[in-house]
Amino acid sequence: MEKIFCLGVMLGAVGGALLVANSYKARSLVKKSQAEVMQKVNDMMDEKLAMQEQSGEPTGKSEKKK
Repeated sequence: MEKIFCLGVMLGAVGGALLVANSYKARSLVKKSQAEVMQKVNDMMDEKLAMQEQSGEPTGKSEKKK
């Protein structure tokens, strides 16, 4: 069962890659979707950092200890 699933996933990935490689519309759709996802991730990270700064939590920057 797992082998068939993995085979299906691989065939789907190869088919999708071929479709995107040969179609301008599909390629531009993928680029547009990637840009939207990256923008949403950046917005979420900005919100998270702002919430951490308001609560006084460290933002992951290394601080020198004496």
